[in-house]
Amino acid sequence: MSPDAASAVLDPQSLGAFRRVCDLAPLPALDDLSTPRARGVLADVDLLITGWGCPPLDADVLRAAPRLRAVVHTAGSVRGHVTDACWERGIEVSSAAAANALPVAEYTLAMILLTGKRVFERARDYRTTRTRGNWLRTPRSVGNHRRTVGILSASLIGRRVVELLRPHDIEVLLHDPFVSDGEAAALGVERVELPELFARCDTVSVHTPLLPTTRGLVGRPLIDAMPADAVLINTSRGAVVDQDALTDALRAGRIRAVLDVTDPEALPPDHPLWDCDNALITPHLAGSEGNEWRRLADLALAETTRWASGAGFLHPVRRERLAFLA
Repeated sequence: MSPDAASAVLDPQSLGAFRRVCDLAPLPALDDLSTPRARGVLADVDLLITGWGCPPLDADVLRAAPRLRAVVHTAGSVRGHVTDACWERGIEVSSAAAANALPVAEYTLAMILLTGKRVFERARDYRTTRTRGNWLRTPRSVGNHRRTVGILSASLIGRRVVELLRPHDIEVLLHDPFVSDGEAAALGVERVELPELFARCDTVSVHTPLLPTTRGLVGRPLIDAMPADAVLINTSRGAVVDQDALTDALRAGRIRAVLDVTDPEALPPDHPLWDCDNALITPHLAGSEGNEWRRLADLALAETTRWASGAGFLHPVRRERLAFLA
């Protein structure tokens, strides 16, 4: 992993915990697997602990690591570094995607509730007028009682959002072509087709991984079908949404948006989205940050401990599921 990722995720306490369950190679972390030092480390490695900035584990790297049998990733997606050569070797792979899903789901829940109460706009108006106004004339469109929320994709994060929404008096719809009506019922949601999700929901939250089949999935027809004043939340990848179509809808004042991701990141300084008061744009902060990094390290430690004991991974990544993962 990169030096920055290593210092962020693997604090001294976490490193000490790892050293109690395995022989940890000396620091610093490797971010270039072609150097003589890296090749010396790889020669004796049974398991790699990886993170953000890990180089691809290609055939050349694997030839230098004849004993390597497992990879424990301290972040979410493994697509950037776990190559076909790893799967062909039969290397077992674990990911901390489940741990990273929680803060994203928490961010999403917060934004659903805050936008339902129109907190951001009303706080801005309050700062301007410095008078409360007549709260008994609040429009009936404001509030979260029986609000309809749509979840696009029952990913790890999407499912966690559904779980966090359960205590609230909110109707939840789901679109995921790989989820049956029975599975949706077990989740406590109503499964609908994609156009219906956008047409019926007060808020749509996007949790679809960026794949060739999902690039531009949320296109102009879906955005145009959203009810007036509806909210689009995107914590997935910017390219899943047709950004030009979204920009047009926001500039027209038809809908609102919460965007933790854009395409590209960051947007050019002169992009019109920056000037849309009905768009809240955050710098891809929903995922694990600060004290949340400890959750990633704890999961990786637990997986390493299980693997060393022969129990196998609790959070394995399967090759056959890669086509559906971020």
